[in-house]
Amino acid sequence: MRSTIAACAILVLLIGTVDAEQCSPGALGVSRTLVVDPKEHSRVGSMQYPETLPLNDHEVVLTFDDGPLPRYTNRVLETLASECVKATFFMVGQMARAYPWTVRRVYDEGHTVASHTQNHPVRKMSVAQAAREIEEGFASLREAIGDPQAVSPFFRIPGLLRQKSVEQYLAAHGDMTWSADFLADDWTRINNSEVARRAISRIEARGKGILLLHDIHPRTVLALPEILNEFKSRGYKIVHVVPAAADRPKTATSAQQWVARPTPLKIAQDLAKAHGWGDYDAEIMDTQAPQVSSSTSPEPMAATILQSSILRSLRMRAINWSCSTVCFRARRRSARRTSDSSFVELFPALAQALVQTPA
Repeated sequence: MRSTIAACAILVLLIGTVDAEQCSPGALGVSRTLVVDPKEHSRVGSMQYPETLPLNDHEVVLTFDDGPLPRYTNRVLETLASECVKATFFMVGQMARAYPWTVRRVYDEGHTVASHTQNHPVRKMSVAQAAREIEEGFASLREAIGDPQAVSPFFRIPGLLRQKSVEQYLAAHGDMTWSADFLADDWTRINNSEVARRAISRIEARGKGILLLHDIHPRTVLALPEILNEFKSRGYKIVHVVPAAADRPKTATSAQQWVARPTPLKIAQDLAKAHGWGDYDAEIMDTQAPQVSSSTSPEPMAATILQSSILRSLRMRAINWSCSTVCFRARRRSARRTSDSSFVELFPALAQALVQTPA
């Protein structure tokens, strides 16, 4: 009997040694696991909702959409494993049916499996259509893993095309709808270096949040190591999110921690759209966005971002010298204002400059 106990103890020690060896001392790792109750917080992601995950400064949640696609998902998993990082994978049901072994690998390696509909329809749907897509998507994932409890009640709407009726359906069925706090635009025609740059610049502007990536693109596979390395060098921590269960109580949080606070970049983007000032694309906004701490008041910074973005956009459109002069004068007039000026006070000069700008 004693020999059996001793053998079991040695086995446990050996397993622990193997696990420790798999994570190098310099690995990014997971700083903590956040356990959430979807019934209490049914929608998260500051891009679209008033609540987001209760993260501390310099904490990031990694999410991947549209897989699994073995050719790229496996490489994403290898990169995550090399840094001992966990993520949430929002999978498409038909992809799960095609590659069930990859779904099982994602689950077996400790990541959170979530749903992204059955067929990834990028269009508005009736409640009945949406319900079918939602339920079939979850069913495909459960079938792929072979354990109904293995799939989290987390859901992301394709294309982030939110619909109140769909969100209400999800909440009524105990599912949490995820948006995001920032994107890396890895589905667009940019290279992997630009994907990494956008991911880092946007989290630097915000200080924390949910990052949305896709595990079906080669550019994402190539960008991910750089993103994780930058997270390490800049002191960011990875948080793994899982749903509450009978044997896994929710993490204690306050209501205030869930409140999504707008970033300077988000304010600038929203105001540009609201005033019909053209589509100042993500690259322009990002390159002009200053790196500010989470304690900085966002309104003055938003004004700076918007001013700089407008000026750069005007220069890129090869406007005539007279308009450039007007715009730069507008900027100088705004810059002379005190640092605590309200955002509204900074707009007249910008508006005047834009009115005189040729389309």
